[in-house]
Amino acid sequence: MQDTLAHPDILKGGAFLIQDSTPEDTFIPEEANEEQLMIADTVRDFLNNELLPVLDRLEKKEEGLAGRLLEQMAELGLLGAHMPEAYGGLELDTNTNTLISDVFGPAGAFTVSYAVQIGIGMLPLLYYGTESQKQKYLTRLISGELKAAYCLTEPGSGSDALAAKTRADLSPDGQYYIINGQKMWISNAGFADMFIVFAQVGGNQFTGFIVDRDSEGLSLGAEENKLGIHGSSTRQVFFENVHVPKENVLGEIGKGHLIAFNVLNIGRFKLCALSIGGAKDRVSMSVRYANERIQFKQPISSFGAIQYKMAEQAIRVFAVESAMYRVSNMMQGANKALRAQGAGFAESKLQAAEEYAIECALLKVAGSEALDYVVDELVQIYGGMGYSEEAPAARAYRDARINRIYEGTNEINRLLSVDMLLRRAMKGAIDLTGPAWAVQKELVSMPAFDKPEGPYGDEQKAIKDFKKAVLLVAGAAAKMQLDGQLNLKEEQEVVMNIADMMLDTLVAESLLLRVEKLAGLDKSINQDVYDAILRVFLHDVNARMLKNGSDALASFAEGDLLRTMLMGLKRFTKYPAVNVKAERRKVAEVLIEANGYNL
Repeated sequence: MQDTLAHPDILKGGAFLIQDSTPEDTFIPEEANEEQLMIADTVRDFLNNELLPVLDRLEKKEEGLAGRLLEQMAELGLLGAHMPEAYGGLELDTNTNTLISDVFGPAGAFTVSYAVQIGIGMLPLLYYGTESQKQKYLTRLISGELKAAYCLTEPGSGSDALAAKTRADLSPDGQYYIINGQKMWISNAGFADMFIVFAQVGGNQFTGFIVDRDSEGLSLGAEENKLGIHGSSTRQVFFENVHVPKENVLGEIGKGHLIAFNVLNIGRFKLCALSIGGAKDRVSMSVRYANERIQFKQPISSFGAIQYKMAEQAIRVFAVESAMYRVSNMMQGANKALRAQGAGFAESKLQAAEEYAIECALLKVAGSEALDYVVDELVQIYGGMGYSEEAPAARAYRDARINRIYEGTNEINRLLSVDMLLRRAMKGAIDLTGPAWAVQKELVSMPAFDKPEGPYGDEQKAIKDFKKAVLLVAGAAAKMQLDGQLNLKEEQEVVMNIADMMLDTLVAESLLLRVEKLAGLDKSINQDVYDAILRVFLHDVNARMLKNGSDALASFAEGDLLRTMLMGLKRFTKYPAVNVKAERRKVAEVLIEANGYNL
């Protein structure tokens, strides 16, 4: 990607590790304006009045129901909220679209149908479609007339998507591409009208195609019997001499990887937003049940062990939500800057998402794992009823697990985040070498003993130190790789440690910025609770940074080098001790009193 983001106010992708941000640089959901709140209410009304009452019918695969729900969303403008007005969209900004996905998170399995329709179903056409393809397909996807599916995965190619065996050959008359092959785990396949399909032209040129459902030779397998998301359609799709008009080639021959990978950036971000929206609802489930369930003549919400669970659920969700809206605002700012430089609607959206591919990958991990923690503890709080399909906890537990697998497994996203960071540094998109070298020089100097100033002085220092810890470990690993002493492609455990350090740093800084901004808002809020969330989260991050850094360094360094680096790592993980019991109880008390998540 060209370095078009030269605007001084735009924080480049990955640069959160080497630059400081201020509360003014970020967006927090508490700042949502009147129009955004009205849109959120529209989504909430649809969710509560139209969707949630029919979840059982969706799980039983009632024919036509998923399609009708998508059409209802289209009537409200929700399928085209992120699309150009020229094709029937609303052209709402990035933060508003993030809010829509956030509010829609409790939709459970139907979030899959929705996400496929607005994401991997539409974005390939927006980014790479010709004008005639957009007029024929994109307009009808936005209106709900057409439903989309995305055919990438095959029995032998999951994370390694480019190893696909499905083949496309040009017909003798040059008018069609003839596709043969098999795709699996295809969401929306049971009711889709068109498929974005990837095939190898001539056996070796990975290419995207638009394939109509009624094409002769296209057939579907039975609905998959899945662990969760029963309310979504998932089938295999078979292609037997399917003739696709040559004008249905999407993008360029042999450039299908650009489509496949670039649409995943926004897909990963949206998955985080849907996960966090769902997680907040599941925290509320936990609190309500804990308040209602009486044991030993008192509600179980009065017990410290249960309060720990509810508070920790809320802390993790609130922290990741802070990073989610921060990155949303980054993409919105980049999109605005690119438009000002003359980029078109689709190009600016594509490049803004590509710029923050690292952050999107990290957020996908953070959101899905926060949700997983929440639903696991939800089942535990419900106890025996949590294991019963008669209670809502079981469905929430089943539906959440897939989020760590699709849109790239969390392992792949961790590996990608570090790889993309190092590639950006090598290309000069961001300067990691200078800051990493500065950290190395700091190790041989005497540490400063000045006490941080200001109401969040300790927290601000901790964030600066966390960044130094990441640069220390990542810089040492990168240097040893350049010297031929380490091959990071073969040391995935080290890369995973670094990725977790990056993730914790992004989320921790975003949480601090949000709490600082809340403190400056002219609102009647319980700031002490938000401060408690911040202190507990930083306390836990501090411990994880030390462990992940130590594990990584001990994997490739030894002797004096290892001792020096471990001493440096300990210097950068000195956030003051926190009475986490008392702070978590503050959070739990607020949840209990509100009878749900109200942060």
